[in-house]
Formats: sequence, C-alpha cells, structure tokens
Amino acid sequence: MIRDVSFTSNSSKRSLWLGMPRMYQRARPGQLLVLLERTPGRTRSRKRPYPILAIQTGSTAESSKDDDKSKENTWGSFFWKVGEGSGVTITSLLGLGLGGFLYNSYYKQLVLDKIENAFSPGYSSNELVALGRVAYGTHPSAVEEILAREYWIPRVQQPLIDAILDGSSRGRYHLIVGEKGTGKTSLLLEGMRKVHGDGIAMLEAHDDVEVFRTRLGKAIDYEFHEDYVGSLFSIKGPRDTTALLDIERALNKLEKVALKLRKSRGRPLVLIINNIHLFRDDVEGTDLLELLQQRAEIWAAKELVTMVLTSDEYWTFERLRPRATNMYVHHIPDIPKDLAVESLAAYRRQYHNENVPTSVLDAVYNRVGGRLIFLSQVARSDDMLEACKSICEREKTWLLNQCWIFGKEMDDDVEDHQKYCAAAMVLAKALVEREKDLNGTDQEHILPEIPLHEARQIMTRADFMQKLDHINIFAIDSYAKVRADSVPMQIAFREICGAEGFEAHLQATLKRLDELESLARTREITIKDLWNKGNYQVFLKDKRGEVSGEVEVTAHPVSPFV
Repeated sequence: MIRDVSFTSNSSKRSLWLGMPRMYQRARPGQLLVLLERTPGRTRSRKRPYPILAIQTGSTAESSKDDDKSKENTWGSFFWKVGEGSGVTITSLLGLGLGGFLYNSYYKQLVLDKIENAFSPGYSSNELVALGRVAYGTHPSAVEEILAREYWIPRVQQPLIDAILDGSSRGRYHLIVGEKGTGKTSLLLEGMRKVHGDGIAMLEAHDDVEVFRTRLGKAIDYEFHEDYVGSLFSIKGPRDTTALLDIERALNKLEKVALKLRKSRGRPLVLIINNIHLFRDDVEGTDLLELLQQRAEIWAAKELVTMVLTSDEYWTFERLRPRATNMYVHHIPDIPKDLAVESLAAYRRQYHNENVPTSVLDAVYNRVGGRLIFLSQVARSDDMLEACKSICEREKTWLLNQCWIFGKEMDDDVEDHQKYCAAAMVLAKALVEREKDLNGTDQEHILPEIPLHEARQIMTRADFMQKLDHINIFAIDSYAKVRADSVPMQIAFREICGAEGFEAHLQATLKRLDELESLARTREITIKDLWNKGNYQVFLKDKRGEVSGEVEVTAHPVSPFV
C-alpha cells in the first residue's frame, strides 16, 4: 500500500502515472520508491535524472487495516445519506398531507358557514331585485308610503303566507298555484319583508337545468367546489358531473346547515322556488321536479326546511300529486268584487284626489275583474275606462293571433295547427254557452267553468289543454276546473263567439278538417294498362297478413271524346 507520496517536480503527470503501477508491483514492503524524470530523446545525458516523485510503501497488515477503515467510512456515509434523504422526503410528504387535510377541513367548514350566512337576516341580490325600492335605497320615513302604494289591496291569504315564512307553519311544504298576475309573488315578498328575510332563501326557476343549478348556488351561497384550490393542481373535481348531481350535493350541504340551525333557531328554514312551471315537461325536468319533491317531503317531516313552490300552470300539480304526502296546495284566486271596488276607490281618492262614482268602479270590475295585475294598471292610469278597454283589446288580439280558425279555404299544410285552434274555439264556445246558464248569479264575479275531463271530451283531444294553459288562454285551478284565463279573456270569448257568421265559419273549419283527415286516410290506386278485359281481384289482408276479404273490380276505359 502506498503510504506516503511526495512530488519533487512539476514535470509531466503523464509519465508519472504511466510509471507508478510497474514500480509499485516490484517494490517490497517498507521500500522507498523514487520516480526519476527522463527527457525523451536524450538517453545519454551527462546530468543526473531529476527525481519527481517519492513513494513510501507500507506493510500488508497496515494496508488491509486501511482498506477496512475506508470501506467502513464509505458504507457509513452511504447509509447516512440514504437515511437523511428518506427523512426529508417523509417529512415533506407528512407536511403536505397535513396541510391538505387542514385546508380540506377548513374549506368544508367555510362552505357550511357561507350557506348559514345566506339564511341570516337580510336579502340576497335576487331578493333585492324582487323587493325593489321597498327593501333598500329609500329613506325610512318614505317606506310606509311606498308600501301603501305597492300593497294597496289587502289580501286574505297574507296571514297564511306570513305563518309559512316566519316558521309558525311547519311539518309540510306548500304549492301555491294561481293564474298569472293574481299576486303570488307579491304575497311572498310582503311576508319576507316582515321578517327581514331571516331564514329565507328565494330563487327563480328556469327551463335549463344548468341555469337553475347556478341560481340555486347563488341563492344559498354555494359554489359547487368551483373555488376549491384543488383545481389548481388539475385535479378532476366534483364539477365534472351532471347538473342534477350538483343540485343534489348543494341540497346535502343545505341539510347539514339546517340540522345545525334547528337547535339555535327553533324553527325551520324556508326555501322558495318561484315559477316552477318554467321547468321543461320532459325527462330532465321531471327528474328535477322529483328530486326537489323528495327533499321537500323529507325536510317537512323532520321540520328542517319548508319548501315553497309557486306555479301558474296545472301540469306541475299533476306531476307532484302522485308522490305528495306532506304537500299543501293553496290556490290564489282573483280578489272579490267588494274588496276590489273598495280598494280601487280608496287608491284613487288618496293618490289622485278623485272620488270615483260607483258606476265607474262597477264598470271597471266588469271589464277586468279582480286580477291584481290589471287593477294595478287601471289604478295608475289617468283614464280608468280607457285602460280597461286597452286591456280587453290586448287579450282579444292575443287570442286571435294564437287560436284563430281559417275556414273551408285552409291549406292542408296547416291541418295540425288548425286542429289545435278549432279545439280552442270549440271550448271557448262551450264556456260562453255555460255562461248563459248562470242565471240569477253575479256573472261579473263568477267565471263559468268546466271540469277538466269534460273539457277534454269537448275538444276531443287530451294533449291540447296543457299548451292552452301555458299561453294563458284557459286556466286550470287546483280543483281541475277549466275557465277563461281572466275576465278580459272571457269577454274576448263572448265577443268572438257572438260575432255574426262565427258559427258557420267554425263549422266550415271543422268540415274542412274532416275532409283533410279523410284524404289522409284514403289511398288512390291508378291502373295504367287494362288487361283481362279490366277484371281484377283485390284481396284484403289484416295486420297478420292473412286474407280477410276479396273484392272483384271491373275497369272500363274512358273515351276522350265522351
């Protein structure tokens, strides 16, 4: 083993390392080896070679000890580095896992806190839009005046709605139905204002499930994990699902918040979904409606959340009715005549300084009825009778544009459309005839009505009624009674059906529809070449292909000169 190495010159290292192995093999233990410098090409130099390296060899025992020590130092250093690297890695992983766990726990709690805050006293942005200037943006001294202008007609249903929104009525969920403009949303907004939105969330329905998902998240302040930091690491998050699954997850979070708040509040939360008739009447819309109803049933039984649904159309009641256990249905009708006349007179006297004669008030009610939206337009107009006339003309124009019949000159391309229009006119004529039978009653107060099954029988179609209800021509209440959508619409029925020549025009339309339907069922056979003296046998076959009859036909040629 080489124990001591010392350089004596700065000569070429190449000659040094080429000469060392051979010298070291011939050396004895303890011998001093000296490497001399030799100049290439000058073998017979007078000068002595200059020593450049001195090597002291050691004994065999000492060499083996040094080898063992070096091996021990090498393995020890290796294991130390491995342990050090493993420790750093494990510590980093533990720190990363602990940080992720703490953030995930924090985020879940943050989601629940945001939903809880959505039900705290106050109003969300969509509720503020609905409440308008009544809620915010006005001086406190002007609030009472604004409320008097907005809610100038007292409603007998208001105490019931107030009990639902303040949590007094519990253990059930509610479906509020009524024609467009009867004041369903106004009742809910007034009830929300009285409790300052405490424990209430409100949203509008939509026919697109994705839009409804977004509106639900906005109402209860739930982001569907779209703000989760895991998305920064390209982690496939829960947003990569369907809209129905997102809605189910949001309702799960809402349920947790309701369980937490039940002890502290002592009353259930309230979730209002307005205008659920905007859901599509297809598989996706039915699934969404069923999902909401299942939650409403469970929450009502446990007194966690009271769900309030509003609708303008009857088909939503038909979808909810088969699975309804804790559902209460409330029909919001037009206001009665005495209340409408009294409120209208008080409004004109207070805000227009006008004492309206009773005859004018009766005429107004006879033309627009007790529909809140119409009364509000008339009360704010300068000429009330002119406003009533404008409303009636607008409803009549809408009816003619949607359901007018074309008579005997109609083209066959409009057959399906005219079947629908003719069915509507036949039902309108039946309601006008039913109105004549209301002798001895206040005809301006009670609209004639027909049971739904009888109305379908009159139209001879069952699928037209839903569309006619959707476009506000007819209305179906929660008792399955069909009537005109409003008093102006009934007046339009009366004027159109009582016009001269209408009956003949309707019968001509029905006759033409029968002809077109008969032509559609008729098959024409043309024989170009007569053979066998024009004698043919026609076999009639049934659906199974078996011969059910036989007809003999004789064809005669027609002379072009006849």
